[in-house]
Amino acid sequence: MKVLAAMSGGVDSAVAAARAVEAGHEVVGVHLALSRMPGTLRTGSRGCCTIEDSMDAQRAANIIGIPYYVWDFSERFKLDVVDNFIEEYQAGRTPNPCMRCNEKIKFAALLEKAIDLGFDAVVTGHYAKVVTDAEGNRELHRAAAWAKDQSYVLGVLTADQLDHCLFPLGDTPSKAEVRAEAAERGFSVASKPDSHDICFIPDGDTRGWLADRVGAEQGTILDRSGAVIGKHEGAAAFTIGQRKGLNLGVPSVDGRPRFVLEIRPKDNTVVVGPREALDLAEVAGTRFTWAGLAPENPAVPFDCHVQVRAHSDPMPAIAQVLDTEAGPELVIRPTTPLNGVSTGQTAVVYVGTRVLGQCTIDRTVSAVPADA
Repeated sequence: MKVLAAMSGGVDSAVAAARAVEAGHEVVGVHLALSRMPGTLRTGSRGCCTIEDSMDAQRAANIIGIPYYVWDFSERFKLDVVDNFIEEYQAGRTPNPCMRCNEKIKFAALLEKAIDLGFDAVVTGHYAKVVTDAEGNRELHRAAAWAKDQSYVLGVLTADQLDHCLFPLGDTPSKAEVRAEAAERGFSVASKPDSHDICFIPDGDTRGWLADRVGAEQGTILDRSGAVIGKHEGAAAFTIGQRKGLNLGVPSVDGRPRFVLEIRPKDNTVVVGPREALDLAEVAGTRFTWAGLAPENPAVPFDCHVQVRAHSDPMPAIAQVLDTEAGPELVIRPTTPLNGVSTGQTAVVYVGTRVLGQCTIDRTVSAVPADA
């Protein structure tokens, strides 16, 4: 096959591209330039998609012996990831920019362009597996090494996209093995640290970055009864489950700490309460997709596991699709309450090791009533 290898400049994508060549594919490497202002992205070991990452990717491509290009996706990245991040915070939700980048950039914009140019598939260094069932349907599954599994951030992939995805690292037992292989191949990125944090917030100050773009207007902090117990300098800077930085003027009756339970951007208020009030009996979203074949009758409740963060444990749950005024909604009810989950986050549904689908959480139901 003729495949396009997305090369981030890290060790995983470099080894994935090399393995694709050894598997007999015709491979072309490409690095995505996501900012026209390099200073707006992280640099060094904390970076992702920076100029130095591009140079690391080119050195790896030269060693592998494949053509290498840099594609400018900065405008698409700004619209689909950065602007979306701001809009979600303005709406009182907590977005996952890496999830949106995978959905909108790496497996939408990139894949679309690759197919238009005659490529059969896109290769990435994600730790996940695509399995073909007896009827020829493609399914997304967890990687062999659960500690490094990245199937959660790929839960946004659709059946059509899975038909054009290759993940050569899916059966690799450990990241250490990938680093060792990279060293043997002579890749300079063999010991390069993994990237982390939000790449487009250079200094890691999310609150300050948002204040510059969303604005910071003083508002009130309420308890669950609606009583004013403090003031804040901008609701958009808070996240669900936050404890520090609340500066409450009224102590709790029981003396226990309080946490952010709700953010109301329309009236610029923040609601706080006890930790147990963060427990959720239900999460749901109308923005959902299936990673491969959908359940035969998704309106019938089915057993599954739900994962709400990239590195959290999957929790047993029951899910179904219900018709609502807003349209079909994927409703997920964990058997044990989820804690500290916000609207805007992604809930990925698994059946065994298979990623069945995902939804962006639009609605939550607390396991603890407000008057409890």
